[in-house]
Amino acid sequence: MSLYAQRGVSAQKEEVHAAIQHLDQGLYPNAFCKLYADFLGKDANYINIMHADGAGTKSILAYLYWKETGDTSIWKGIAQDAIAMNLDDLLCVGIYDQILFSSTIDRNKLLINGSVLQEVIQGTQSFFNELKTFGINIEFLGGETADVGDVVRTIAVNGTMTARWPKAKLITNDLIAPGQVIVGFSSYGQATYEQAYNSGLGSNGLTSARHDVLHHDYATKYPETFEPTLKNEVVYLGKNKMTDELNIDGFGKISIGKLLLSPTRTYAPLVKAILTDHFDAVKGMIHCSGGGQTKCMKYLPGPMRLVKDNFLPVPPIFKLIQENSGANTKEMYQVFNMGHRLEIFTEESSAQSLIDLAKTFNIEAQIIGRVTAAAQKELVLSGSFGQEIFTY
Repeated sequence: MSLYAQRGVSAQKEEVHAAIQHLDQGLYPNAFCKLYADFLGKDANYINIMHADGAGTKSILAYLYWKETGDTSIWKGIAQDAIAMNLDDLLCVGIYDQILFSSTIDRNKLLINGSVLQEVIQGTQSFFNELKTFGINIEFLGGETADVGDVVRTIAVNGTMTARWPKAKLITNDLIAPGQVIVGFSSYGQATYEQAYNSGLGSNGLTSARHDVLHHDYATKYPETFEPTLKNEVVYLGKNKMTDELNIDGFGKISIGKLLLSPTRTYAPLVKAILTDHFDAVKGMIHCSGGGQTKCMKYLPGPMRLVKDNFLPVPPIFKLIQENSGANTKEMYQVFNMGHRLEIFTEESSAQSLIDLAKTFNIEAQIIGRVTAAAQKELVLSGSFGQEIFTY
């Protein structure tokens, strides 16, 4: 059993998929998000969506960093994580504007004080204000903040997004087909709209990243940061402290804590530009979130093989995680994005225009793979690490 599973987490969410397999899959079963008929406007040319996601266990890393450094500003990043994990899912069905957001914050009031809540809530509005400068309008409708210390050990930050969108402007993944290429857009570096270097970690695999990288001293010092029934041998196995530093080429030394807590990059400014100027070129779009580089398999419209054999360079944060954990390549690529969190399926003739547009946002991009004919849904990951084959 993998360390990820021993910690009570599933990268593939098999039990969740089993629980929902008999539910209505919406109007477009292959779309990245579930889309419904226009219940709100009763217009056959529109859809409705309500989508929920959050920062996950990344909030525990913020808690550790805050307790160790006293820096409450780190919580603004958790607000961005909860938003970006929702918004970037919506981007993958073509939605980037006129969105409503409601937050859900559950906290243990004995450990999480009002200054933390203030940073999260004000950070939410601040991020929406930034997005508005790119023409991405999201209205913050408040939400629920609950003191539930008997349920939540520290804090959980989540949210829900709602939108109404024209069917003619949807990306449903139904057009993905053999002969196309896959363009990957980097999750790391510093986009023109980011304030600092982004490690690329995002908000997936943080349970693994936290326990594999951080020193066991944290288990004794902060027992509230992990499930007490976990075996000692899977809790905080790493060699690093939050304040240790890693040298990042071109950016100098950055603390391990800040690398782990890099706010999840939203691709919204880039995707809006792509969908405005190159809508017809986009045949499918995938957010490499839970499931990492295997996420794409779930949304294929039929039997075909995806071959990913030209990955972007693996960012330092993932190398650090693997060095600390000793995880094999298969587990790393199933849990983490490993360098790109957005994939667009397109014709080879259209790929360069998307890559060039990404460069204007200082986001590295390249053709990372292709779609070929096959008798079943299949994924082949290939690189210096060898080859891994997955079927769906």
